[in-house]
Amino acid sequence: MQAHDLVYRAAKPLAFMAFAFALPIGLAAPSQAGEAKAAIAPVATKCDAPLDLLRLANPLSRIAHKLAANEQITIVAIGSSSTAGSGASSAQATYPSRLAADLKQRFPKHAINVINRGVGGEEIPDMLKRFDKAVIANKPDLVLWQLGTNALIRDHQITDRGASIRAGLEKIRATGADIVLIDPQYAPKVNAKPEAPHMVEFISTVAKQEGVALFRRYAVMKRWSEVDHMPFPAFVAADGLHMNDWSYACMAKGLGMAIAEAAQRPIQSARVMRKHFDAE
Repeated sequence: MQAHDLVYRAAKPLAFMAFAFALPIGLAAPSQAGEAKAAIAPVATKCDAPLDLLRLANPLSRIAHKLAANEQITIVAIGSSSTAGSGASSAQATYPSRLAADLKQRFPKHAINVINRGVGGEEIPDMLKRFDKAVIANKPDLVLWQLGTNALIRDHQITDRGASIRAGLEKIRATGADIVLIDPQYAPKVNAKPEAPHMVEFISTVAKQEGVALFRRYAVMKRWSEVDHMPFPAFVAADGLHMNDWSYACMAKGLGMAIAEAAQRPIQSARVMRKHFDAE
């Protein structure tokens, strides 16, 4: 793939400033005690978000290099149950699997491997114990690190784990890989915790301080509820915590767009600079 092809792909989402597509969802109607749940026929529901909500603050320079060199790209997704795929109907419906399919469409000439290393129930210290085998051993070019939800659900303080997060980031940095943190989901069991907004803000602060990208999953899902007026059963599993097929797919679509734009940002800058020097 040539540099101008990459610039074109990046320019397209920038021009529209949002992504939108339709996904079928199946909702179950609320039922009274003793009554069977009535199934509602699947409807087309728009999955959208403005680019300024999806856009990663930092460019993904390692991915940009791999794309320009036409080399295989390895992405490792590490996290807990919402990475492993609890709430999804199959392994193919998890966000890492959906992301792999999305990136294949965006970059059909490139070999992109997305490895799912999510384990349900884990918190940051648990993930760190398996970082070497689960993440580093795969020689990643990009690490997607989803964190914070289980500590929040269990009323554990995450603010005292800033050092653990930084230790994980240092391990990833040592490989030269790009990094994207992913914050908690916006769901009833998360929202029931008074500390939820503080958890989201804490992860955002760490990302800024450490100079790593953050995918704002909480804000994206909150938009589905408050702006798109979607009921929670449309994008949250019956347990009130995990995502479902629709939301995993929509998350993957937004994340794929964010990764593509952030990876192509340095290439766009290089083209602008090259034109400048050529004109002199």
